[in-house]
Amino acid sequence: MKNYTIYYCYDAYCGWCYGFSPVIAKIAEEYGDKASFEVLSGGMIITDKPRPIAATADYIRGAYKTVEQLTGIRFGEDYLWHINNPDQSDWFPNSEKPAIALCVFKDYHPESQVAFASDLQYALHYEGRDLCDNEAYRHLLEKYQIPADEFYEKLGSAAYKERAYYEFALVKQLKVNGYPTVLLQVSESKFYLLARGYTDYNALKETLQSILNTIQKETSES
Repeated sequence: MKNYTIYYCYDAYCGWCYGFSPVIAKIAEEYGDKASFEVLSGGMIITDKPRPIAATADYIRGAYKTVEQLTGIRFGEDYLWHINNPDQSDWFPNSEKPAIALCVFKDYHPESQVAFASDLQYALHYEGRDLCDNEAYRHLLEKYQIPADEFYEKLGSAAYKERAYYEFALVKQLKVNGYPTVLLQVSESKFYLLARGYTDYNALKETLQSILNTIQKETSES
């Protein structure tokens, strides 16, 4: 029985979350028997009037190198083409569709949320797929054996959009103001902050294990 829930608050468009993907994947693999893992989309880029990638390309052009140096992750040439040629790009980043896609995915494979979030980030940041385009998800449907017709019907439905916006609101309620953020829930009202911003595997594991050890000790003494 899993007594705890670990919430991974992320956004598909967050470069630091992309760098953090291998870390949270390893933690999920190691602690999957002790805790349920729930990925929540934060809605980092939500707007009625999406702006072209040119609006943030200058910032990303500098920031992605820092992410690579600190995390060891690599951004792909197909992604970087849009960053280096923003005036020619047709990208208008928006966090809504990948957040809805994650909500749909949870219905099929709730135990693989961390893996799917990682796949979405790889599709964007390495393969250069536009996550605002429905076709960006098709290769993942094959990978996870999700019926395409069902997936796309749900992706365009008001019900799943509502679920995505509920996640955005929940992330705010949890007082998350940056990504990635990882929280451990041990009771209905008790949460521990495990990571805010990029955190390496050893540091995250040490924090998590320390909290679990403390809880176990308190439980055995009571």
